[in-house]
Amino acid sequence: MDRTAVHPGRALHKVLTMIDETHDPHSETWVESAQEHPDFPLQNLPWGRFMPADGRPRTGMAIGEQILDLNRMASLELLQGEAMEALQKALQEPIGLDAGQRLALRRAVFDLLRVGGRGSDRARAQREHLLHDAKACTMLLPARIGSFSDFNAGIHHTMNGRQMRGDGGGVLPRNYHHVPIAYHARSSSVCLSGTPVRRPLGQTLAKGADKPVYGPVQWLDIELELGIWIARGNELGETIPIEDAADHIAGYCLLNDWSARDIMAWEMDRLGPFLGKSFATTISAWVISPEALAPFRRAAYARDSADEPLQHLLGPEDQRHGALDLQLAVDMRSRSQRDAGEPRHRVVTSSTAYLYWTPAQMVCHHASNGCNLEPGDLLGTGTISGPEPQMFASFRERSRIGTEPFRMGQELRCWAEDGDEIALSAWGNREGYAQIGFGPCQAEIMPATTGPSTKADTRP
Repeated sequence: MDRTAVHPGRALHKVLTMIDETHDPHSETWVESAQEHPDFPLQNLPWGRFMPADGRPRTGMAIGEQILDLNRMASLELLQGEAMEALQKALQEPIGLDAGQRLALRRAVFDLLRVGGRGSDRARAQREHLLHDAKACTMLLPARIGSFSDFNAGIHHTMNGRQMRGDGGGVLPRNYHHVPIAYHARSSSVCLSGTPVRRPLGQTLAKGADKPVYGPVQWLDIELELGIWIARGNELGETIPIEDAADHIAGYCLLNDWSARDIMAWEMDRLGPFLGKSFATTISAWVISPEALAPFRRAAYARDSADEPLQHLLGPEDQRHGALDLQLAVDMRSRSQRDAGEPRHRVVTSSTAYLYWTPAQMVCHHASNGCNLEPGDLLGTGTISGPEPQMFASFRERSRIGTEPFRMGQELRCWAEDGDEIALSAWGNREGYAQIGFGPCQAEIMPATTGPSTKADTRP
């Protein structure tokens, strides 16, 4: 395995695709709950922000069913040199670490937690101070989200939508081959996994009706996406070259971009989505680093030569290694199923292989007009559907706009109903490497609020 140190002059793609000792599937940790953990084994080490029982926000790393307290690790001076410098920065602005700093910190923490690693005996002796029970902690947003933009990079989601609308027979729009399409979304309503989602109220126009009504939406939907966290921005008026774009990515999370399809159908006659999207977006709490995902890199989506991106979006290394090879799923159950003790039922399986654009291409395009990205900005990939019905990653596709219910155990669904518990998951699994995952991204649907100021308007 490559143990070569990462220096500023080293090409970034070598860092992103480098397999080193931190990916060794045979390495064992003294944190018992992390052994063969499906999401957070020693080979993952995602970071996040959390609050233990004492009520003070901290920076930590997930390891099995526990959280490594990076604040306490710094106070015990368990790290040295470049790793200690990276740790000090991580306590101030973890989202802003560059690839070299992330890797230095990752390698040092890996050694502390690895059986037989440098400093592991001392770290193990301090385990009561360093580790928190994750279930006893409250997770916080990893960063202050300045802006949130949502792309439409899932090619099958786009084709399915046009086919169901009878728009071009499912043929992609002309610009899709050239433009990573996106819209600016609402950052204030991005919330962490576990936060209930209240059914929104809004204006909708029923089929055949002359006037809209105001009330609880009926077509409440999900969108299975990845989130892309921005580590380093660009100055206003400057662009981000495709060769450098990956260095602006801090890591990844799961993202459920909740959608009120009946509001959207009414409000999008001239402009893009607004209230049909802005009421809630759920994300997973842990930031999965690009370095942890090195074994799960793949070539960009295969295109015909006629569909080749324009030169400013075409990076040779990004085309070879810029895409991700992750498995995705959606599981759900109703309130009655939960009360009966039933497990969640899998209703969607998909893969990031169906993303038409790479994360670096999305970052490059976002800044291609001089728009300034900032640390903590969040990008959504768009719905990641596959080519088969069980891979359709939104209920709009899965039920063909409410006309073909899909099965959830012994119940049928077209749209999300009150009391439904919906959970997204993602994981990388490749022979010769440890499986790593993203942790939970879930929410329960709560009934819409009605009262003096929000009573549903049902006038004809």
